[in-house]
Amino acid sequence: MPSDRRGLAPRKQPRQVRAELTRERILEAAAHVFGEYGYAAGTTNRIAEHARVSIGSLYQYYPNKDAILVELLTRHLDAGRAAISRTQAQELPESLEDMLRVFVRTTIDSHLDDPRLLRVMVEQAPRSAELLAKVEAHQAERLAYTEELLRRHPEVGVDDIYTATRLLVTTVELVIHQVIAAPDPIDLRRFEDELVAMLHRYLSGPPR
Repeated sequence: MPSDRRGLAPRKQPRQVRAELTRERILEAAAHVFGEYGYAAGTTNRIAEHARVSIGSLYQYYPNKDAILVELLTRHLDAGRAAISRTQAQELPESLEDMLRVFVRTTIDSHLDDPRLLRVMVEQAPRSAELLAKVEAHQAERLAYTEELLRRHPEVGVDDIYTATRLLVTTVELVIHQVIAAPDPIDLRRFEDELVAMLHRYLSGPPR
């Protein structure tokens, strides 16, 4: 649903350093409050108190807590996209298994800052039209890059590269999101090993 119908867009963009610092304080406070108290109890009053600003000042920047949560999710997506871009720019390992490990570990690392906040963003953040467009653009770029890698890699044994690409990208993103955002802890090294092994067996194709 478009952001202008649900008040999901920031009210103003800071033009001065002081205003930008105030906005950053609000966002940092919101990340802490949502992570500590959850979505329902993560009120704008709590966010303003933690940011040490008046509730009126907060409303100058954001119309409600949903707009703040959407901006936190947008920043999370941008950070993940930047991490993937850095990985794509570097020389990847030659073996398929090691290449998969690079992508799995990069995705895991980009989700470790605050699992509790991640859970709130995944489960509660409204999806504005702008946010959905950003997700779709990111997904299209990643799919195109991954498909090219799989088509060129000599160890890939699956016949349908198009479908395999979508399974690979979707599995890595959704499984890591869900596992790290889950309230019960997991051994991340073992999780990484098992996910890489699963993907490698699938992409290698049937035994020859």
